[in-house]
Amino acid sequence: MNHLAHVFLAPDSPEARVGSILGDFTRGVDLSTLPATVKQGVRHHRAVDSFTDQHPDVLASKQVFSPQRRRFAGVALDILYDHFLLKHWDRFSAIDQDAFILRIYSELKKNEHLMPDPMARVTRRMVWNDWFGAYQDLENIGYALDRVAGRIRFRNDFTGMITEIRANQDELEKKFLSFFPELQEFAGGIE
Repeated sequence: MNHLAHVFLAPDSPEARVGSILGDFTRGVDLSTLPATVKQGVRHHRAVDSFTDQHPDVLASKQVFSPQRRRFAGVALDILYDHFLLKHWDRFSAIDQDAFILRIYSELKKNEHLMPDPMARVTRRMVWNDWFGAYQDLENIGYALDRVAGRIRFRNDFTGMITEIRANQDELEKKFLSFFPELQEFAGGIE
């Protein structure tokens, strides 16, 4: 899962939502120094990722990608799933999508003191460039994936992954719509 899905599924507190993103930035962080609710968010993040990585619909979705790009399918699906969550928001939430996104951006700004520097830099860009709003457009998913490809430190065929997403969009979306309600139920039961 990517950032939007993590904050959407996280326990309902600003600190837990910060922790749900912090799960991607824990290298070098002494988790024992963090408030309990932030640690709860990190644990939640890890449980959500573990459930996702083992789910049959996710595993099947990875197989639609070509062999040369399959290595990066998990990264592509994480970002794509934020797009599908936004597209089908009303199926999963009674909260207004725009209000939710604005609340998350506000919480991230107010709780920057809980973040390691790399996370704070990313969340500033996230808010400033409205990543969650941008993810509503599939083209922006392609741009995001290409930016990720540019940060990979070895030669790869990840750039242009959006072409394979477009070619398999209906199947990927169907599998997401099968998988996400199960993830939402699982996430709601994490202590």
